[in-house]
Amino acid sequence: MDPCPFVRLTVGNLGLKIPVAAKPARSVVHPSSSPCYCKIKLKNFPLQTAVVPYITPEPQSPDGAAQVQTSAAAATFHLGKSDLEKLAGKSLFGGSSKRLHLTVSIYTGGRGTTCGVNSGRLLGKIRVPLDLAGTETRAVIFHNGWINVGKESKNSSAQFHLNVKSEPDPRFVFQFDGEPECSPQVFQIQGSIRQPVFTCKFSFRSAPDRNQRSWSLPSELSCSRSWLSSFGSERERPGKERKGWSITVHDLSGSPVAAASMVTPFVASPGSDRVSRSNPGSWLILRPGDGTWKPWGRLEAWRERGSADGLGYRFELIPDSAAAAGIVLAESTLSSSKGGKFVIDLGSGSPTGAAGGTANGRATPGSVASPACSPRSSGDFGYGLWPYCMYRGFVMSARVAGVGDSRKSKCNKPTVEVSVQHVNCTEDAAAYVALSAAVDLSMDACRLFSQKLRKELCPPQDLLC
Repeated sequence: MDPCPFVRLTVGNLGLKIPVAAKPARSVVHPSSSPCYCKIKLKNFPLQTAVVPYITPEPQSPDGAAQVQTSAAAATFHLGKSDLEKLAGKSLFGGSSKRLHLTVSIYTGGRGTTCGVNSGRLLGKIRVPLDLAGTETRAVIFHNGWINVGKESKNSSAQFHLNVKSEPDPRFVFQFDGEPECSPQVFQIQGSIRQPVFTCKFSFRSAPDRNQRSWSLPSELSCSRSWLSSFGSERERPGKERKGWSITVHDLSGSPVAAASMVTPFVASPGSDRVSRSNPGSWLILRPGDGTWKPWGRLEAWRERGSADGLGYRFELIPDSAAAAGIVLAESTLSSSKGGKFVIDLGSGSPTGAAGGTANGRATPGSVASPACSPRSSGDFGYGLWPYCMYRGFVMSARVAGVGDSRKSKCNKPTVEVSVQHVNCTEDAAAYVALSAAVDLSMDACRLFSQKLRKELCPPQDLLC
């Protein structure tokens, strides 16, 4: 089946230039002595915020173009078919509605609010016209260069540099036909067409001895388990814990093509009923190879404290070399009650597209260790080292439901989007499906231990559920 059309709209290469000799208005703080930032708004999408570098004009480069970070991505919007149709909206009287614009508001001064009032001062606004017709099949540059900003922009000495472009970003879309713990089918979606491609099998690994460190994995493939204990915990796990969960993804012939296995139990921290960040539970995402399961990625999850009260997580790739350290591709927080989107995007600085996740449509900025995953990252250009030579731009996203009333009252059907450029075989797609299942199950694994789990997640012998 063909992939679904998506468009990636990117705003980057930001820079603000005000000649030192220029005398700005009294209401404007000169950016050379104050931080600058901008707010980027596209109709029907959450507001995004990015830092704006100050460009000092130099004699050899009077326009400052050479100093602009040409690879910096400040914000990214991911547009599906329905988004494109809404943005192109038709008026009630026929024809297209008001022309679409991307609005960028530039501020000087610190971000945040004081007594409910924004602390930054507005320097100016820029409106970039967008025509998204046909962008599903071709790349378009809507703007690349400097624009005068200020109340009298035509005569203003302040200039703002940005690049706004769109690129086709087709994706395979998969949807579970039920909760992962209910061993559902997985369908590939294209518009109104649903085609079964995988089946899932949820199970509990046998663990008769609490001190046994070589737990059994899904039995469809033989497995050398020497590496398993190195990923799990070596400590005794008394008290409240959730352990041994495993989900195996099969193709339609019944062959296992991916798996997610809980290797570190989710344990309540001493004196509490929650899984703490200092002692997270973890999963291995496994792929078949040479007649055994091979670790591909590791997902850690915990329950955040305080006002966030969300599912914190970190996902890293596991290199083939045992001596090499894992590479963090995503680290963020999802709302425990409302859910959100788990996202791996190595070319975005946006809240809706940063590597990591979104809680209520927003990610936690600056929380990712890998430079390509930072909200101030240099985007999807110029990475020649592993894993960036293999993983660029948008990689995948998974919409995860929260554990609030909506999850109890109706069946949760997680949806997974995977970029076409990262799927070369069935096992590739299955690995992302297994990862999304692990994220979804982590929502339940990190529930407060004072709350009961649904029966599918409780083995008969487990009296702590």
